[in-house]
Amino acid sequence: MTDPSLPLVGHHVKWRQRLIRSLIYGKDVDRDGKARARVGLAMIAFAAVYGIIAFKLSMIAVFGDGHGARRTGSQDAVATARPDIVDRNGQVLATDVKTPSLFGEPRRLIDQDEAVELLTATLPDLETQEVRERLASKKGFVWLKREITPRQQAEIKKLGIPGIGFLRENKRVYPNAAEVSHLIGLVNIDNQGIAGIEKWLDNNGLADLHRAGFASDRMQRPIELALDVRVTHALRDELIKAKEKYSAKAASGLVSNVKTGEIVAMVSLPDFDPNNPREANDPDRINRLTTGVYEMGSTFKTLTLAMALDAGKATLHSMYDARGPLHYGKFKIHDSHNMGRAISLAEVFTYSSNVGAARVALSMGVEAHKAFLKKVGQLDRLRTELPESASPIVPKRWSELNTITISFGHGVAVAPLQAVMGINAMVNGGYLIPPTFLKRTEEDAKKLGKRVIKTETSDKIRYLMRLNAEVGTAKTADQIAKGYYIGGKTGTSEKVVNGRYAKKQVLNSFTAILPADNPQYQVLVMLDEPKALPETHGFITSGWNAVPTGGKVIERIAPLLGIEPRFDMPPPDRLILASSRAGQ
Repeated sequence: MTDPSLPLVGHHVKWRQRLIRSLIYGKDVDRDGKARARVGLAMIAFAAVYGIIAFKLSMIAVFGDGHGARRTGSQDAVATARPDIVDRNGQVLATDVKTPSLFGEPRRLIDQDEAVELLTATLPDLETQEVRERLASKKGFVWLKREITPRQQAEIKKLGIPGIGFLRENKRVYPNAAEVSHLIGLVNIDNQGIAGIEKWLDNNGLADLHRAGFASDRMQRPIELALDVRVTHALRDELIKAKEKYSAKAASGLVSNVKTGEIVAMVSLPDFDPNNPREANDPDRINRLTTGVYEMGSTFKTLTLAMALDAGKATLHSMYDARGPLHYGKFKIHDSHNMGRAISLAEVFTYSSNVGAARVALSMGVEAHKAFLKKVGQLDRLRTELPESASPIVPKRWSELNTITISFGHGVAVAPLQAVMGINAMVNGGYLIPPTFLKRTEEDAKKLGKRVIKTETSDKIRYLMRLNAEVGTAKTADQIAKGYYIGGKTGTSEKVVNGRYAKKQVLNSFTAILPADNPQYQVLVMLDEPKALPETHGFITSGWNAVPTGGKVIERIAPLLGIEPRFDMPPPDRLILASSRAGQ
């Protein structure tokens, strides 16, 4: 039966056609009306065309070109694109390059056996059986080898095998190789971050952009790090020399801006080449500065003394009994060198007295000690841009004995970067600033900083550190890095082996600030299990290895950091002059 509505539909179509003709050509419509109609139609036409184009582009961005994965010689990258990573001066640390990858289309193969034979002859590292199984599958597309060389691509092209093709993919390249490996991290075969800053990028939006199709090469700005690759090179070079010289198991170090919390350099040896990902799986190549936790030894005395000074429970001239070991139950706390007399708080620092530090902490009490260490960020896991981090090891039941040992850096284990954050707060005027591997201004740092000690306390700690560089355990570094007015503190912690402290296996550290009268940077150097040498007279403590290494590092990096040597350096007392006046 004929649909009665059809004539009506035809009538409406003819009516619309007559209307359009009359709008454009008709004589019964005024000229202004015709002009408006023509402009309106043109606008509608342009809007429709651009709408179709926009829709097509958005579909390609989200879902990709469906033919790209099958098109030989396609310029579309399969592995995801990533932004360049650059240091604070713009030097490229990580970038993408295009590299060919080999694929097969089993359904298009004419002679599978011939294809397998020719491909394995050209690429000897291909597994014959694996290639045969892939090409025998019913799939339309299979990978045969990712990231081949242009020469290999040319040789395979000459074979002219139907059903064998190439796709250009993004491959991550690290021009500085191992120098920045623990900071930059690395990616997997699909160009997805699996460690370091690379993983941080994916965790902070890049992976979502990839899934949405909005992370093309042309849409991504470089990621600027706080790192200075020149400073990193000098630090790493000196650490390599020290590791070899003292036959150390490992060596590590970092340079931090005390006013912004920026990490300007970070090295942990042994390291790895991110261009060769297999090296990264070696458990000995962990980042000891963020992933490892250690008893930091006498560097913790800086925090202990700052706690007492800030609480008003001690002054630089307060006296402590150091005539002999400190007895606590069945335990005895010794000093490396028995002072045989009472010593001042300043001498506790310069002579690195365990007995003195313990008495300072006991004068504060267990709860106050614990609260102070928590306030300066030593009892909680430190979070930075790097995904690799570890929680500190803290006593479950904190007794007086714990306070005694923790006062000189035993009994609590923290990530070295965590300790650096705490020391920064002791010398930068009293502000605890979270560390960062990204560029940060002083203004932004001030917004994030939290005051943890008074300004006058910070002045006194800088005085103690400078005094230690002049007459104490850090004087070798001051002699090497002449003119840079450094301050410093040493740390030698015996390692726990089979549940007991081993006197011959130590972790040494040296932390230095420069310049001491207006600190800009902190330098940390650590040597794991250094051995004695004839020139160290059989000693393995920090002053004989970590300190001279730190001095050589400072001598090289200070000019790179814009710090000029001075030869009119003020006496240490000048550093607390302002505090003295404030107390009058």
